[in-house]
This record gives sequence, C-alpha cells and structure tokens, in this order.
Amino acid sequence: RANEYFTHLNEKGDEVSMVDVGEKEITRRIAVARTSVYFPPEVMDAFGIIDSDGKSEMIGKKGPIFSTARLAGIMGAKRTSDLIPLCHPLPLDKVHLDIRLKGNRVLIECECRVTHKTGVEMEALAGASIAALTIYDMVKAVSHRVRIETTELVTKTGGKRNISNLQAS
Repeated sequence: RANEYFTHLNEKGDEVSMVDVGEKEITRRIAVARTSVYFPPEVMDAFGIIDSDGKSEMIGKKGPIFSTARLAGIMGAKRTSDLIPLCHPLPLDKVHLDIRLKGNRVLIECECRVTHKTGVEMEALAGASIAALTIYDMVKAVSHRVRIETTELVTKTGGKRNISNLQAS
C-alpha cells in the first residue's frame, strides 16, 4: 500500500491532501529542532570574538543578532502553516529558542509546544531554520561564506510516536 506511510497521499498515490485530524485525540505535544550556523574566520574577526563559548549575543550593524533571530524564529514557527502547504494551523502554547555561540558555530534549538490533535515538529523545524536564515542575513555583509548546517528534529512527544534523536551538534 503506497500511502501507508505517506498520509498526505490518496489511495492511488497521485494526489495530495491535508490529513483529517478530526478524530484524533487532543494531547500535549512538544517538539525540539536544532540547526547550526558556521562562521568563517573573517566573521569571528569582524566581531572581535576570541573566546566564544556560551556567548549569548552578538551586536552587528543591524542590531542584536541573536535577539533578532530569536524573534524571527518565533514568528516563523507561528507562520509555519502559511509556508508549508499541508500543515495544519496550530494555536501554539509556547515557542522557545535557545541561541548561543560555541566556537565558530551558532547553535540554535527551537522548542514548540501545543495542546492539539497534531504535532508541532514542522513548527520547531521552521523556527530553527528561520532563526538561522536571520543570522545569515545579519552577518552576510562580512562574509558570504557563512554556512547554515544540519537542521534536524531532536525530540517529538505527545502524539502517536515519541522520537528522540539526541545527536551531539
């Protein structure tokens, strides 16, 4: 059966549709996604960063970089259903982004929570991704060698399947 795993496909597998979650149980659902942004040496030099472990903010010409990225990530998580065609709009209970510099990489974790009939992993992935894109935008004047690296789902709880993918970044 082609759509046993692909719930957005019809029986023949040739059309997409939004999944009907009307009969699903309302549960507390939490998802955490992670991404990282690599800074080449010229970015570290331009910001005068020598000992970066745990640094929680960088100030650029456009303003506070991590604070701006945190807000953008929250906005991105809230707008996920506007960007991903088959995502259900969700009334998010909480979105939290942790952004910190470790070495020459910015580590971003986005946690989303909802009490609903469908999960929030796409919102967590979108939040982390939009935060990373915002950081790129705010430092690209220094270097276009900045790289957005692995984006992954770390954990997902509260639905049909609980997932834990705790790999070190």
